[in-house]
Amino acid sequence: MKLSVFVASLLMVMSASVTRSQEKHPPQTRNAALRYWMAFAEMQDPPADKATQDLLEKTSAGEAAWDETRLGRILDANGEAIRTTQRATKLPECDWGLEYDLGPRAPLYHLPRARVMARLNQLEGMREMAKGDSQAAVNTWLAGILFAEHLANGGPLILALTAKNALLPNLRVLASEARQGHLSDAQKKQVSVTLKGLREDGFDWGAAWGLEESTLQQFFADLRGAANPRAEYESVMGEAMPNGAGVPGSEDAHRLREYMMRVQTALDLPPQAAKARLLALETQKRSLPEAIQRLIPSAQKLNDVRLEVFAVRKHLQEAIAVK
Repeated sequence: MKLSVFVASLLMVMSASVTRSQEKHPPQTRNAALRYWMAFAEMQDPPADKATQDLLEKTSAGEAAWDETRLGRILDANGEAIRTTQRATKLPECDWGLEYDLGPRAPLYHLPRARVMARLNQLEGMREMAKGDSQAAVNTWLAGILFAEHLANGGPLILALTAKNALLPNLRVLASEARQGHLSDAQKKQVSVTLKGLREDGFDWGAAWGLEESTLQQFFADLRGAANPRAEYESVMGEAMPNGAGVPGSEDAHRLREYMMRVQTALDLPPQAAKARLLALETQKRSLPEAIQRLIPSAQKLNDVRLEVFAVRKHLQEAIAVK
């Protein structure tokens, strides 16, 4: 009788073990932003001394050779953060959870960390190349391109501009290594596949501009509802409202929307084609109240950024052309 009880108990334990082994894990997130936040939490800030910061900047710009003795320890301290970031770039979506309804007050606390992470990842590729592992370097720089795309996704211009600064170093170093003959034909094709998924001007600047218009409209609506509009303006903008300027009214908001929509349409054109159209829109911008004009980003300077991305991307495309 005791033996039968023991056997029955053993079978129950085994059955429970099999059941647990068959349990499925919850579905993993498709949102890369959640993984990036984990990477930012793991990240260790590089030393703040000027000599190290200068060396990091020069190395990233290709003006100094990789220095394992002085920089290797920085990447070692951030190895887990870099690897977490690279895994996140493989996820199909990226939603940073921005609070658009807060207008210019919406927190963007991830931007400083993203800037540092983008540089660390690019330097990791340079370290790998210096060690002779060109495949690891290519994989790392391509992850940097995808990280930049995710960074710009669904955000206003400040996000897109930060993403541009994260993108260009990866494009430039890949072009440099390709022109020096350090990439195989297979690696060049790998880079080409990623480039085909990247817009010629990098990101959807028109969509970012559209969010900028929404932010401005929200801000002006808040001013109209504020008990002390001038104090509200100074609190958000960090400067006094222009002398003699009034709170933009509904008619001003309508004229702003017309101008911003025309700029957005121009930014959907190729950068060179957009140049003349944006110049022609300057007259319409100058007709807006000064309080509005001061808050509108320069559309022409933004298009110059698009032209820069276009040129750097084209340079890389030419460098990886397999003959």
